[in-house]
Amino acid sequence: MKRILLEVFLVAALIGAGVFGFMNQKQASVSKAKITELNAAVEAAEKSAKEKEESIKGAEEEMQALQQELTTLEGKANQLEAVKAALASGSTLSDLENAYKKEKTLSAERQAGMGALRMLTKGTEDPGALEAFRKALQLSELGDRKNTICAAQLGLVAAGEKIKVMADCLPKSEKAGSGDKEEKDSHDKDDGKGKKDDGKGKGKDDGHSHGKKDDGHGAKKDEKHAAAHWDYEGEMGPEKWGKEFPTCGKGKSQSPLDIKGPFVKSRMVVSADYKEGALKMINNGHTIQVNTPPGSKLRVDGIVHELLQFHFHKPSEEKIDGKPMAMVVHFVHKNADGKLAVLGVLLKEGNENPGIKTLWANLPKEQNVEYLPEGVNFNPGNLLPREFDFYSYEGSLTTPPCTEGVRFFILKTTVNIAKEQVQAFPFKMNARPVQPLNGRELLSN
Repeated sequence: MKRILLEVFLVAALIGAGVFGFMNQKQASVSKAKITELNAAVEAAEKSAKEKEESIKGAEEEMQALQQELTTLEGKANQLEAVKAALASGSTLSDLENAYKKEKTLSAERQAGMGALRMLTKGTEDPGALEAFRKALQLSELGDRKNTICAAQLGLVAAGEKIKVMADCLPKSEKAGSGDKEEKDSHDKDDGKGKKDDGKGKGKDDGHSHGKKDDGHGAKKDEKHAAAHWDYEGEMGPEKWGKEFPTCGKGKSQSPLDIKGPFVKSRMVVSADYKEGALKMINNGHTIQVNTPPGSKLRVDGIVHELLQFHFHKPSEEKIDGKPMAMVVHFVHKNADGKLAVLGVLLKEGNENPGIKTLWANLPKEQNVEYLPEGVNFNPGNLLPREFDFYSYEGSLTTPPCTEGVRFFILKTTVNIAKEQVQAFPFKMNARPVQPLNGRELLSN
């Protein structure tokens, strides 16, 4: 009997020990899981704390940068207030207005300067300031007058006008934000149209906007360069120019034209006196442009127009009785009053042109960089025919901003250019379509 009781006791003890061990093992598993969970929570908390620390550090750095920017802006604001105080009497504005009364016309730069001075003297609501800025935009040409365009556009914006400002004119902070998207959407249409190897031109040469030197027209399409606000085809082609440059769409005296009769007899006397000078060329993304040194002149009824530059279009922008030529070279001039005159020489496919041969042998290897081949001189007169009979009309720049008031002289006599030379031109097409005559007189001498 004792033995049976002992065996029962031992069995009970073993069962109790097993249950105890199982409970301890289960408790250990639960504890281990809690420890793992707590470790994960600690790591997450440490990571969060680190991120917050970095966020706080970043915020502190941004705050310091903003404080520095604020200090700079306060300095500029103080400078502006000092300028406004100095001009408050209006005597400076009055003196300048009296001085300008002697001028028949004011240049774009002077109009922009007048607008700025009126705004500083009389405030942003001064109608004279707005009118001066608008005139500056009408007269301005891209390129060496980009700063004038920016000044006029920003002046109008400051006065509350709702106009579209070129991406190049925006402050850096705005360019880095919404401006980047606009520039990408509107101007980085990299269809291969601006590359020399595929021949389709992108950039900024109007053909006639051309103030002096690189007037306008050089903008590469990558983000490191100025945005090209128009193109010769596609989404930014000529039919869309009017959206950003109203005169291109609404102007009534636009170029180029299809030149055909009837003609009005002209008695104007036109002659060219071009001089040899160092060759300076630029591929501005829209054309090949040759910048000329002072000394070459076009005389129209004795009035001297200085040759600024000449450039090429393929095919010719002008048509004669509905037919274009292989190419055209436009010689861009300006007189003392700022009036532009363009002499157009039509290039007809035929024999090799020695002058073109010299130019094409020295084509720029980079876009938007003026190229001066060492020891190479060129006389623009080499591209002129002997005869100087012409058609003439009042037109416009043939690219944005399409400013009107440009006198065109298209020579009747063509000049030869070889087929291979036409093919070697690094743009497949860079010609604006012909525009409506809208009742203008076509002159012929």
